[in-house]
Amino acid sequence: MTKAGKVATLTRGQAARIGRALGSGPARPRPGGQAARMPFVLLVVALLAGGLISLLLLNSALNEGSFQLTRLKKETTALTDEEQALQRDVDAYSAPDALQRRARELGLVPGGSPVFIGPDGKVSGSVSVAEAPPSPTPTPAPPPAQAGPGQSPAPAAPNQSVPPGAPAAPGPTPQPHQPAGR
Repeated sequence: MTKAGKVATLTRGQAARIGRALGSGPARPRPGGQAARMPFVLLVVALLAGGLISLLLLNSALNEGSFQLTRLKKETTALTDEEQALQRDVDAYSAPDALQRRARELGLVPGGSPVFIGPDGKVSGSVSVAEAPPSPTPTPAPPPAQAGPGQSPAPAAPNQSVPPGAPAAPGPTPQPHQPAGR
């Protein structure tokens, strides 16, 4: 047999394989290639959608936390202000002059000299009943002296009123009691 006879005996499938191997003939698209790409595209779209949804949820959670933080800061500021107001009240009530005034209102009197009992039962000091001190009576204030020409007016006493038109006497102003460290 000759070569020409051999070529004629090839089947159509064998000729197509030889043609593809040699690169001759038009290339036809495979119908299975389109179907293989579809799951990959769906996977990529699903991953993108999941990522966007998770970013949205994360952003919402962060915003909620920010609102809660702002609310808690305002509440902390209000509570700090209230604490400071209460501390001022405690300081005012525990000042020595306020304690003394309140004790007088309740009818308490200052105690006398203390008496001590030793570990052996011996009493040292003398026992005496505490008596109320005499209440101070206000002394009448002398009338303010009129200043002559070229003289300066005398400063007013603390319990006296200053006449109208007279300059106020310079002096130290009392400072409120501030505890150490405040």
